[in-house]
Amino acid sequence: MDTTLKQTKKKSMEHGEASGSNPCDEIWSKLVPSDSKYSDVELWSDEVEIHSEVKLSSFEKQGWCKITRNSDLCSATLQNKSLNVIFVDGTDLPTEDTIIIRCGSEIIPGPILEGYLSYRFKVMPMKESPKKVLKISLDTEHAKCSICLNIWHDVVTVAPCLHNFCNGCFSEWLRRSQEKRSSVLCPHCRSVVQFAGRNHFLHNIEEEILQMDSTLRRSDEELAVLNSYALIKSPLVINNGKKPGRKRSRSVPVEDSSGPDLACAQCGTEYGGFQCNQSTVHLQCHACGGMMPSRTNIRVAQHCLGCDRAFCGAYWHSQQVTRSNSFHMCAPETFKPIAERAITRIPFLAHERNRHEQDMGKTLQVVVSEWIAKLNNREIDRTRMPLNHSDMITPGTHLCNDCFDKLVSFLLYWFRISLPKYHLPADAAQREDCWYGYTCRTQHHSEDHARKRNHVCRPTRGSIGN
Repeated sequence: MDTTLKQTKKKSMEHGEASGSNPCDEIWSKLVPSDSKYSDVELWSDEVEIHSEVKLSSFEKQGWCKITRNSDLCSATLQNKSLNVIFVDGTDLPTEDTIIIRCGSEIIPGPILEGYLSYRFKVMPMKESPKKVLKISLDTEHAKCSICLNIWHDVVTVAPCLHNFCNGCFSEWLRRSQEKRSSVLCPHCRSVVQFAGRNHFLHNIEEEILQMDSTLRRSDEELAVLNSYALIKSPLVINNGKKPGRKRSRSVPVEDSSGPDLACAQCGTEYGGFQCNQSTVHLQCHACGGMMPSRTNIRVAQHCLGCDRAFCGAYWHSQQVTRSNSFHMCAPETFKPIAERAITRIPFLAHERNRHEQDMGKTLQVVVSEWIAKLNNREIDRTRMPLNHSDMITPGTHLCNDCFDKLVSFLLYWFRISLPKYHLPADAAQREDCWYGYTCRTQHHSEDHARKRNHVCRPTRGSIGN
């Protein structure tokens, strides 16, 4: 065997005190002992058998576990290979069982009372691979709205011509076009517009341009006016009528003519004093896929304030239109004001899906009603609320079912974190806080850890996302 290879192999075994396969060019993790008298166990391979000291009273090395690096490169799977129960973050791990460990996990090869050494699992920072940066040279003239001649603001793209405009500018053009013409034409090339939607990719470019040259930024007053005109929140399907021909069309017998392709229930019938015309813009419901006219002159919500998606349940209910086989439309229950909703179950997402944190001491409806009132009175910090436009949400806000579940989960967290322990059931009150609080990942795959520790608390160790 080559001398250099012998030395390299010997060095690997000395540093890692582990036998494994798939050796790496560098150490990817360590087991750091709590007592500085003992050396770190360095892991060089993706799968290693750990041989190290297990008791404070002895420097004798023993084989006691196997650690396998996971594909996410920031966690590992630990398997107990000893005859003792191993303790991982306070969880019992019997012989041959496995558990996921992450940076900061505490691992004890046996009972602490019997003098076993404690290790801390540490993932080494990876060397950043050089990233290729693609620089694109863009003339700011190509990032301007052809209506107002300024840099796009909340840019929208129309199809099929794919020209881009400010949301407010095109919304106002759209409104005026509906009043005067049977078709909506692109302000730039005059082709018929069939679709309009917000362009999030170009929105990022818009922001970067304004950061590079602040002189191109409009005043807050101008932007406020522009935002007041903006109507496009979700993709719009624009139903254009046919342009009248120059020659008189030949009359066709009624039995030979096919009826129009009705986009929604109001495309052929008047309901509530309104009937779609040939230039009416339509919204597609996110829940059922059905169509409804986009109407800004009524006080009926058509977009969920939590996610900006379109839902038709409230609109068709206000028009007193019932579901039929001819048109897709949602039941009113799919899209209702917060104050009109009844809650009968704890959402699956509540408390990071940890069912052991669902003891409340009160009925669910009472708790949610109380905390909706606190939310309305601005008694709750809305920073972590997982909804769009969180500052605008009130009990009268229409939310879809998904966003309502997210809101309830958010309120239940605040209820539990503010509840004194003596109000909790005995088994819940006796649990100690988990170091990682609501960010703990072990609670998702270790039933024992989820049951033994309180996770409705703020993290006191580690950083969110690790």
